[in-house]
Amino acid sequence: MDVNKLKSQLQVEVDTAFLYNSIAAIQSDENLNKVLIALAKIEEGHAQHMLQEIREVEASYTAPNPSTRAKLQLKLGRVFGYSSIISNLAGVEKQLAINTIKDKTKSGEKITGFEHNHLKIIEAVNNNSALNVSGGFLSKFESRHKSVGGNALRAAVLGANDGLVSNMSLVMGVAGAAASNNTILLTGIAGLLAGAISMALGEWLSVQSSRELHLRQIELETVELEASPEEEKKELVLLYQAKGMSEIEAKKLADKAFETKESAIDTLITEELGIDKEELGGSAWEAAITSFLLFSIVAIIPLFPFFFLTGNSAVFASIGSSVVGLFGIGASITLFTGKPVLYSGFRQIVFGLVAAAVTYGIGYLIGVSLAG
Repeated sequence: MDVNKLKSQLQVEVDTAFLYNSIAAIQSDENLNKVLIALAKIEEGHAQHMLQEIREVEASYTAPNPSTRAKLQLKLGRVFGYSSIISNLAGVEKQLAINTIKDKTKSGEKITGFEHNHLKIIEAVNNNSALNVSGGFLSKFESRHKSVGGNALRAAVLGANDGLVSNMSLVMGVAGAAASNNTILLTGIAGLLAGAISMALGEWLSVQSSRELHLRQIELETVELEASPEEEKKELVLLYQAKGMSEIEAKKLADKAFETKESAIDTLITEELGIDKEELGGSAWEAAITSFLLFSIVAIIPLFPFFFLTGNSAVFASIGSSVVGLFGIGASITLFTGKPVLYSGFRQIVFGLVAAAVTYGIGYLIGVSLAG
């Protein structure tokens, strides 16, 4: 038994319980208050268990008070807002889950799936609009919050930027070396294909890995349900309360969900894991092909003038078309940042031109060196 490690973990449990209780005390929503207090009691139970283990080695050891760090967090939360504390608590719960799984794996103990339950609940609390997290200063700045959805659109915009900037830089680098049009075209097409294939492979791996992870989580959730249905049901009630339901409503909904094993596992997959079963059918190949086509279409922008023009005329036309593309991408990014269109558009142009200038300069130096 590593006593120092246990003492460190005990302090984490004490601090976590202290913060849960402190944030619960400022909640105007009764359900959230109950959920946070319940989480605090769980952490206090963990702390007592660890204290008993430590006392087996040091009989006179007493439980520590909340640390200065935890108290400072709370004081800062009163001024700037408690959202950072909630996020930090989620991080603590995540790390505790990871450590628990590591310890179980090391000792050969079976992983049940219960390890992430507290993390799921605190994340639900954090996403509840009724949660009071505002501080004295923070509340003044919360009037302008944009809810921006569409991760696919966001990925498309960023992917387009990658395709344009990378191939523009490549084309300018080869053009700087005073290569022939045929060489520039060959290099640009090779760069386009290499980048598009890389993006497609990355997207395929991302979607496929996500699906495999979700399937593994569903398998663990099923095992967990079979091993301890009542415990899982209690967790579901807490989760519903964290989302804003009353205790009575939460119990009724949980009872209905647990009428059959099939409905119970479907509910747990949706509520605890946050997995949409329909999304599991999404095609990794579809994502890969879409990514490949998007990258290729945008990466052709700095290259196509060289099909019709030569020399400096082709270079200037390539820069001009790329500038238009960069501005469009910068303007699209404002969907997520809320920044002015002109600011984001011209900022993107500057970044793209700097990258192109650097590669053009390097290409020029290499061309001169080879020629000499």
